[in-house]
Amino acid sequence: MNVIALSEVDANMIDLVGGKAAGLGELIKAGERVPEGFCLTTEAHRSALIPEGELVEAYNGLGAGRVAVRSSATAEDLPFASFAGQQDTVLDVQGADQLIQAVRHCWDSLWGERAVAYREANGVDPDSVHMAVVVQRMVDPQVAGVLFTANPMTGCRAEMVVDAAAGPGTAVVDGTAAADHYVLAGSAPAPQRGCLDQTQLEELRAAGLRLQERFGSPQDIEWAIDADGTLWLLQSRPITTLFPLPPDTGRPLPRVYVEFGHLQGMLRPFTPMGMSAMKLAMAMWFRAYGAKVDPIDGPGGFVDVGGRLYGDLTDLVRSTWTRKRLPRSMQVYGPRVSAAVERVLADPRFRPQPGPPFRVGPALRAALRITPSAVAGIARSLVSPAAARRRAFDEVEEIKRQAAAPAELNTATERLRFVEEVQRLFMGPEVAGILWPLATGMLVSAVPSGLLRGIAGDAELDTVLGGLPHNVTTEMDMALWRLATAVPAEHRELLLNTPPTELAALYRQGTLPDVGMAEFLGSYGHRAAAEVDIGVPRWSEDPAPVFATIANYLRTTDPEQYPDRRFEQAAVRAEAKIDELVRRARRTRPIRGRLVGFFLRRSRELTGLRELGKFAWLYTLDAMRGQLLLIGAELVARGLLDHPDDIMLLEIREARAAVQGDDLREVVSHRRAVHERESRRPRVPVAVLSDGTEPEALTATEPAEDGALTGLGAAPGQVTGRARVILDPAGAHIEPGEILVAPTTDPGWTPLFMTAAGLVTETGAPMAHGPTVAREYGIPAVICVRNAVKEIETGQLITIDGAAGTVIRKPQA
Repeated sequence: MNVIALSEVDANMIDLVGGKAAGLGELIKAGERVPEGFCLTTEAHRSALIPEGELVEAYNGLGAGRVAVRSSATAEDLPFASFAGQQDTVLDVQGADQLIQAVRHCWDSLWGERAVAYREANGVDPDSVHMAVVVQRMVDPQVAGVLFTANPMTGCRAEMVVDAAAGPGTAVVDGTAAADHYVLAGSAPAPQRGCLDQTQLEELRAAGLRLQERFGSPQDIEWAIDADGTLWLLQSRPITTLFPLPPDTGRPLPRVYVEFGHLQGMLRPFTPMGMSAMKLAMAMWFRAYGAKVDPIDGPGGFVDVGGRLYGDLTDLVRSTWTRKRLPRSMQVYGPRVSAAVERVLADPRFRPQPGPPFRVGPALRAALRITPSAVAGIARSLVSPAAARRRAFDEVEEIKRQAAAPAELNTATERLRFVEEVQRLFMGPEVAGILWPLATGMLVSAVPSGLLRGIAGDAELDTVLGGLPHNVTTEMDMALWRLATAVPAEHRELLLNTPPTELAALYRQGTLPDVGMAEFLGSYGHRAAAEVDIGVPRWSEDPAPVFATIANYLRTTDPEQYPDRRFEQAAVRAEAKIDELVRRARRTRPIRGRLVGFFLRRSRELTGLRELGKFAWLYTLDAMRGQLLLIGAELVARGLLDHPDDIMLLEIREARAAVQGDDLREVVSHRRAVHERESRRPRVPVAVLSDGTEPEALTATEPAEDGALTGLGAAPGQVTGRARVILDPAGAHIEPGEILVAPTTDPGWTPLFMTAAGLVTETGAPMAHGPTVAREYGIPAVICVRNAVKEIETGQLITIDGAAGTVIRKPQA
């Protein structure tokens, strides 16, 4: 079939007619007013020959005259990619010769530079795409434009946005004409100004509501109003840039949610099983302290939005007990979060309410249960930090031992029971030996800033935390550096010039020369980038990222750039800074000087333990992953899954159902598509309201001086170097002296720090993993730089100031 009338098209025919024609067919079936037309199908494109006779006959059937010829590719107007403007439209086509030429032009646009780049960015297989062409009667618009049924700038689903201009709508779509801009808020009267009157705006609002309900998602609608005042709909497609809405939890609206994953370096979405494991862990933690929460899904205040973990702050925002202090306390999550909370506090919908933000009785019982252990643990840690460290590391070894799966686990049911219980080793009072020394370290590192107010700045206090001992992540990186420096000369070329994936394959086959990798993975193989997600392979499964880092280390030839030397120098500077600060404090208040010395030295003895809790928890996550993969293999053998790791696309309750015999392969297929789509999302809001509004989008960004990018200084120092923009640490290459620019970091990224001269990230918090390790290595870091990976280019010369929180870009040569 080469030609089909639009009135005969429906959504199930997308492979034949493409996305645009399928959408128009659905509009016609819904009774909407659409210009009459037909579609030249993908069968003609596949044959690569224009069926001129059929095409002209259909054109004559429209009465000939002026028509619009529009591309309609099979990968177009999809829920995850609109392809807006990527293929061509030709207007005012008249006559058979012009029509044939216009069709050829549309076909050629499928392989235009912008369309090819867009497909690559969205992971669309070029071999899967074919082009249909829509031919419609031309509408002579008096006014035309676009209607978004949700605000694409703020994400708010309670607002519609209209851009309109006199004449053809292409002027609005192409941005070649100044458009009148209207925001239709809820059911409020439409504004009366510009080229549209209130009646026309209300008609557009009504059409938007109809189409959004019919298609089940917010829509991007092209429209035109002719000289008779008739509204014509020219296209309707999903708005693909919106971040998903938070789930309805049944609690009073509106609500505000803050994203917590960036503290763990998680901007990519969790796999469904990874998110389920996180919620299970929170359930165990809350229940251990007496809270009544769902034993699998945990507290209702934590929700999955687009595969990211968000926490409900609504009660804290509203409470008169907490709202004034909330922005400051949110600084621990970074300035972007704090600014977003400030914006929410100004929203009248979140006006203050009297009373505490929690139920006093349960909170008091939990506090009484925790306090004795906390007081004793903190006191012991302060009195004898060395003994506290020994106890903490002994506890980690005990968790590692107990997390090993028993040999008698033989069935999927037994394995799943183990999966559901093993995290209990780390959740609750039983880990006091780790928790309180770790908490003490964080407390003592915060005390000196108050004692030294007016005497020392933040950058000086950050210097005290340089070269910090007893950090398991730092020790891991140093172990890998020692491995690299010990590689025999005859193997260096192999490790330098062989792709990391090939080296990993050789290692798994047992044919790689022994360079000490087995010993390293024996200690740290349970780690990885995005390691809190059990759906992510560990280094023990795929050591390619480790081999990539070894190659980076082997390229380091400047002794001043050796990580161990830089670490030692940072430690020397830290000790010298402590002596200096103590002297300063004693000049005016001797007692305060002694306290400063005590807390600064205790911070160096205990603050490095902040990574230890997560390190121990990862043993249980690694054990869960191993057993889940075995369950997946059994389900594959039973014909219930296609691949063992498909189980990572299920949740724990669904895994139970699969073990009982449910075939969930369709669920897995859908989840994989959603997960892949979310993995490509370029930006994740740090906060979002229940109606989809992103508070950060409502806050104007102040221009930086001299074009500098601004963020938060997280590790002191200044450095100038070439930028290296890296989106994923797996297989990443960074030359010594380059400045790493990344969307986020977690411990899986930190081996790259050892050759980097500095760090710039889009997210983070001063006490998150990346900045902490940067301080310990003595490299400057600026975090929370909005759109850093887009604004900075690899190879660009930049200067970062880790105290001022600025990134200055030098013009590209």
